[in-house]
Amino acid sequence: MFRKKESIQIKTVDQLAIMRQAGLVVATALKTVSEAVRPGITTAELDEIAHQIIRDAGATPSFLGYHGYPAAICASINEEVVHGIPGPRRLLDGDIISIDCGAIVDGWHGDAAVSVFVGTPSAEVAELSRVTEASMWAGLAQARAGNHLSDIGHAVENVIRAQGDYGLVEEYVGHGIGTAMHMPPSVPNYGQPGQGPPLKVGMALAIEPMATLGSPEVEVLSDGWTVVTSDRLWASHWEHTVAITEEGPWVLTALDEVRL
Repeated sequence: MFRKKESIQIKTVDQLAIMRQAGLVVATALKTVSEAVRPGITTAELDEIAHQIIRDAGATPSFLGYHGYPAAICASINEEVVHGIPGPRRLLDGDIISIDCGAIVDGWHGDAAVSVFVGTPSAEVAELSRVTEASMWAGLAQARAGNHLSDIGHAVENVIRAQGDYGLVEEYVGHGIGTAMHMPPSVPNYGQPGQGPPLKVGMALAIEPMATLGSPEVEVLSDGWTVVTSDRLWASHWEHTVAITEEGPWVLTALDEVRL
């Protein structure tokens, strides 16, 4: 699961402060896009809102052009788990949409995702999103010096397993982040505690559990990006970027100041 020779980037206090700036751009974009979600709006319109927020902040979208990706956000609806491409599809009442967004400020990245309900969700979809978000926060709380990398995934998995018969996607995981959007180490959302590299002050990680109402198995559609559940049951995705500091975990992509 963990490669022993991964080189994990350590940031200075000043560098983490710039990442916080990028995180605030992401948080503002996600808040604005989430507030725009309603029946009838297209995912392309949501993408334009996010892109405008990022541009107005003097930042650069992390996703746009990344390995050829064509948009500023990922917009994944219902059975789409992650990497859904914005386009002409209109949202319907009862849908759930996972919105993933990244921004770059002065060469440093922020990355976060939220699941948003379109109108009124079913009780089971609302609970799926609640549990997925709770598992993310449990993982974030473990991002502190002295712990090991697997303590994060263990905390995430414990919440998912304890609160329902959900599928926990294992093929897509969190990651290190800093001068690139995806850096070592990979951050699985499962595993036994006390394994992998020790967590050190100055590390920054994107923690992003994805859970489903059914099987954890996924597949990629013909567009080469959109990841869907193999059984087409619905999914939820939540993500924050967190820095490991002397004082504990610092959530860089929260709109308000959050230190755990």
